[in-house]
Amino acid sequence: MREVFQQELAEVQERLVEIATLVAVSIQNATQAFNESNVSLAETVIADDDKIDLAALELDELAINILARQQPVARDLRIVVSALRISASLERMGDMSEHIAQLARYRFPDKVVPKSLRGTFQELGALDVAIANKLVELLKTEDVRLAEEIRNDDDRIDELHLSVFDKVLGETWKGAAIDTVDSTLASRYHERFADHAVSIAKKVQYLATGDWVVAPS
Repeated sequence: MREVFQQELAEVQERLVEIATLVAVSIQNATQAFNESNVSLAETVIADDDKIDLAALELDELAINILARQQPVARDLRIVVSALRISASLERMGDMSEHIAQLARYRFPDKVVPKSLRGTFQELGALDVAIANKLVELLKTEDVRLAEEIRNDDDRIDELHLSVFDKVLGETWKGAAIDTVDSTLASRYHERFADHAVSIAKKVQYLATGDWVVAPS
């Protein structure tokens, strides 16, 4: 029974990595669609979000089944419960990718944001893609150095997110109302994507080290 239980825990980890990989592909495609006004790629992201949702649901069912049958304790219990919470965060990251892609679809054939902000959003997208790829490796390896890198990337995303608000609220802003709305929404989606990744990184770091990372006030 113990061997079966360990195999089930390994399957939980494998499924988390699979979902994280789907999310990484999703944000890569979403940011490309956003920056290039690629409606075909945007449609792919939107359609593929169902795959992320289904994979997360199936993982949740597996974890709940393990809890009911195996009644894990101590670290094993933390692994299963953390998997449920990580699955929820990954699903939300997929939603953020979908929202970014939806903006690209709605504004096609135009670009979503004015020229003055495109460099900022290219950096936001690149950082989110990097975070997603690091998250895949973190879930595979539990290398806590990756968790620290994800938090550092998130700090930069927060800076860029604030810079978007400063830009659209500044006296020199020439964008129309729709530009203001799209820019603030898109920035928020990028920022929330990274926040969910940080939340996952903290949980993995806790499982690996036993130490819970508390964000500075």
